[in-house]
Amino acid sequence: MRKHLLLAGMAFVLGSVSVHAQEIQPVKAVPYEWKNVPIVGGGFVDGIIFHPTAPGVRYCRTDMGGAYRWDAAAERWVALQDWVSLDESNLQGVESIAIDPQNPNNVYLACGTYTSSSNGAILYSYDGGKTFTRVDIPFTMGGNENGRGNGERMMVDPQNGNIIYMGTRLHGLWRSTDKGQSWARVTSFPDVTEAFNPADRASWGNRGSGIIAVVYDVQGAADARGTRDIYVAVSLMGRDNLFVSHDYGDSWQPVEGQPVQYRPTHMILSGDGQLVLTYGDTPGPSQMADGGVWKYDIAKNKWTDISPVKLKAGEKAGFGYAAVSIDVHNPKHLIVSTHSLGGKHGYDSDEMFRTTDGGKHWKPIFKTGYEYDYTKAPYVKVAPLHWMFDIEIDPANAEHAIFTTGFGGWETFNLSAVERKEPVKWSIMSQGIEETVPLELYAPEKGARLISGIGDYGGFTHFDLNNPDPLGSHGKPHFGNTNGVTGAWQKQSLIVRVGTLFGHQPGGRTISYSEDGGKTWAVCASVPVDKARNGHIAVSADGASWIWTPDHSDAYLTRDKGTTWQPCQGLPKNMRTIADKMNPRCFYAVDAVSEILYSSEDGGATFRADTLSLTVKRAVRRGGAASGMNRGDPRGGQDRIYSTPGYEKDLWIAAYDGLYHSTAKAGFDFRALDKVRTIYAFGFGKAKPGSNYPALYIIGVINGQYGFFRSDDAAASWVRINDDAHQYGLVLHICGDMQEYGRVYIGTHGRGIVTGVPAM
Repeated sequence: MRKHLLLAGMAFVLGSVSVHAQEIQPVKAVPYEWKNVPIVGGGFVDGIIFHPTAPGVRYCRTDMGGAYRWDAAAERWVALQDWVSLDESNLQGVESIAIDPQNPNNVYLACGTYTSSSNGAILYSYDGGKTFTRVDIPFTMGGNENGRGNGERMMVDPQNGNIIYMGTRLHGLWRSTDKGQSWARVTSFPDVTEAFNPADRASWGNRGSGIIAVVYDVQGAADARGTRDIYVAVSLMGRDNLFVSHDYGDSWQPVEGQPVQYRPTHMILSGDGQLVLTYGDTPGPSQMADGGVWKYDIAKNKWTDISPVKLKAGEKAGFGYAAVSIDVHNPKHLIVSTHSLGGKHGYDSDEMFRTTDGGKHWKPIFKTGYEYDYTKAPYVKVAPLHWMFDIEIDPANAEHAIFTTGFGGWETFNLSAVERKEPVKWSIMSQGIEETVPLELYAPEKGARLISGIGDYGGFTHFDLNNPDPLGSHGKPHFGNTNGVTGAWQKQSLIVRVGTLFGHQPGGRTISYSEDGGKTWAVCASVPVDKARNGHIAVSADGASWIWTPDHSDAYLTRDKGTTWQPCQGLPKNMRTIADKMNPRCFYAVDAVSEILYSSEDGGATFRADTLSLTVKRAVRRGGAASGMNRGDPRGGQDRIYSTPGYEKDLWIAAYDGLYHSTAKAGFDFRALDKVRTIYAFGFGKAKPGSNYPALYIIGVINGQYGFFRSDDAAASWVRINDDAHQYGLVLHICGDMQEYGRVYIGTHGRGIVTGVPAM
């Protein structure tokens, strides 16, 4: 089945919500302009694909944030899959990308995040990635699974652009003979199924990743059928893992004498007939304990171990090799990268080696000397060198090389400096790529425009929405995840955050605070319980009282900035609390499972329980089990309580299946709002000029239509603010700007923080 996707001015949706056509009453739409709040990188760019002859034509793939095209004129990457809907979010993991060597306008994306989902597709474009057509395929992909840095799995025949091969993880080898419009399994390819015990936890890290690379030997015979000799590498160990066809894919045989003591991770073919493979005992990025680099001379049928460094006998900390690249104009010039060379995860000590004599002699690039330019992404100063699972020498410029990492990647334009024992200069290559996962968004009324909690890289304070945070990620202690961040509404300079220490270090203090609006951070003196981390933080309006509910814990109160803590009385475990924005004595929490609202009027020391109104009870039953800690739908937002800025005891419950409002006069008598039927995220923003009540923002379903919505009249009416070209797949948060009416922030699952403003 083929579907046409227009990425410029596109009006196409992949069925984002399952509703009956007669139920849909379109909400009025207002045009918005969308772009990222720049962090730069922030996720695993696991593949860079250069066109072999067209300078400047290149694409990259990410494990959960879609594909990008390089815009040479703007010198930045452009996202290609922002049209992906909520229901189709599995397409955001890109398993492989292929470009037609004979026609740089023809590009193909293999999309599927997890093999457990049947929702995968091949997207093909004949206009350089401006528009794509979708082809549903009968095999699954694992763009965010182990081995996602291996490759490249999909390749176009360089002598016949109609022919494309695609290696899969679980379903063998597939082929298209009509430029990607239809696919058939290559039944002659050997069965490369690997025994796997899903109940064995260790098996997940050691499991192979299926067929990982396809290479065409253009030096062999060719005719109208394309390239005759084709090599396919498979992530197998202890058995044949490299196969060749000498008859256009009609039959296959294992290559004689091949190494089988580890798994292939990358494979290339040099211009002088040398097949070069990197190997590890796991596909990576799981830790490797063994590996090598081997060269196969096709004409001589000879294998040679050309590993730059080898595992020493008796060495406890092993390592493997992640990737290899070759200079297309000089077959003796190669670079390779290691994985786990420094021990666990390979942090700090991994290396890239360069040879100019085909692997006889190698020079270590980083050990010899290097310089980093962090200006495009200051936060990476604290990010170690790791996960170099794709390295590329630009076919148009052998001095230009790129390597990818778990936070984007780096590039150099003086690669040969290593030969002169001069520093190789590296700078951030990922401008335009935004692959972070925001875990919390907080927009103050004064100072910073947005303060974020981010998965893996802590969080950021954005005073300038057009540039990365110049201070880098939030300061000491440096968090890996920041799960909660908020502030005192009447003391805007006070911000508090909770999370996980970088590298998941045991012990330590996983809560800190800022008294200058997020510029600098102080470490709290203590945590309430051993191993306290993550969870949610609430801060009273005056900043005097903080309530922290760590993961799997009771809620605790501090009134001295974390020096001492006391349990909150009357709250069950795992309760997410919020502070009243006006009354510093008031806190609230909702337990939707037990149909109870908890409130405190003594600064959080004690809470009383009130039964929710009948409409909320029914909503909770329909919406499924979820308390204030998001134990229900993983997309977040639903079954949570919110306090309105500027109003005392003015509360909203964003339930999975509806929106409910209670004012101070109502006394916790929540009124169901019409039209809203499903909520994935909820937030406030600055009021419309002439109004005293904050704007409301929702990601959900209104009148049967899914989208992002804004209300300027306390939910009496709504307008849709996104369109089908801007859906961003799985979205987790929505938050309005409190200093600029109409501006909104979207926290995505892999496309970073997106901000929208009304179009002029």
